[in-house]
Amino acid sequence: MPIIKWEPFEELDRWFGDFPAAPRAFAPAVDVYEDKDNVFVEAPLAGVSPKDVEITIENDILTVRGETKKESEVDEKNYYRKEVRSGSFQRSVALPSHVLGDKAKAESHDGMLKITIPKAEEAKPKTIKVEVK
Repeated sequence: MPIIKWEPFEELDRWFGDFPAAPRAFAPAVDVYEDKDNVFVEAPLAGVSPKDVEITIENDILTVRGETKKESEVDEKNYYRKEVRSGSFQRSVALPSHVLGDKAKAESHDGMLKITIPKAEEAKPKTIKVEVK
């Protein structure tokens, strides 16, 4: 049986229809993976200008924050449902290894943000050779 994430506002929608609750905060999804030298973080940020994204790394916690901007609002539209949002967003994630945050690099390609963060020397696996005497 699959695990289903409980969304309390969706429960309200089911009971009361489209319940005008407080706006839900936008937190982009992330993929975090590593190899022996780096930690990689990928996040889809389609429609977000890279100049509107700020990335910080502090105490091995990566934070991506930014803002989506809507150029103009059309008041004549009679929306039935409006789910595409604009405004600020933020996502913080603990990284799996100790990293060198000041050497991180970020690039954006086709709406996908990819951050590459080198691991600190003490986080890399070390092999010690046994000497025979």
